[in-house]
Amino acid sequence: MRRALLAWALAIGAAPAAVLSAQEPDAERLIERAHQDRDIVYFLQQPETHSFDLYHDYTESRPGVDKYLNVVRQGSRASNPSARILDTGEKLSAETLRGQEITRAALDIGEPVRPDSEVVVVRFPPVGKGRSIRLRISETYTDEKSYRLEGDELVFDRSFGRAHNAVVLPQGWYLTASAIPATVSLLPDGRIRLDFVNARPDEIAVLIRARRRPSSPR
Repeated sequence: MRRALLAWALAIGAAPAAVLSAQEPDAERLIERAHQDRDIVYFLQQPETHSFDLYHDYTESRPGVDKYLNVVRQGSRASNPSARILDTGEKLSAETLRGQEITRAALDIGEPVRPDSEVVVVRFPPVGKGRSIRLRISETYTDEKSYRLEGDELVFDRSFGRAHNAVVLPQGWYLTASAIPATVSLLPDGRIRLDFVNARPDEIAVLIRARRRPSSPR
């Protein structure tokens, strides 16, 4: 019965959460992949910087919601946050809060707030009933552990929890290995892009290795 209701909801474009009983403890887990609406693209900078730019596109359709919280995973540092509404191009307010700043703002980040906790907060007009808003949040991450240079080889080692993720190698590098199957394409400017699809409800452990093209300057 539940599967039939979910199929019906998706067919008519309704939010599956409205169909499943709110009292079901597994409701969020059951609808996450069916209602997947996020796309994340990582743009690796040169590995010596340990940094990568990223953007994630996200649709919010819950009435009354007026903010997006992006909790920065432990070990990473976020900078240069920005956001806009893709429907209109309107720029939005984005700020980074850390530690006690999160507590003072009374934000629920879904986990205990630590001194090194970090969250990017994007605020937007409250979503109206029966409406939605498509957002693009951009940031720069620095993480020495997950993005590094080993000898002359680039290493990007990071888990992905979303269904659709893409990684773009820095200019002048070619792919040598990927631990997770990916669709590999060549962008017009010569950079290599890997697209990952994760149909599972858990994370995939992405490990990418690359080498510098012989003709590329250091």
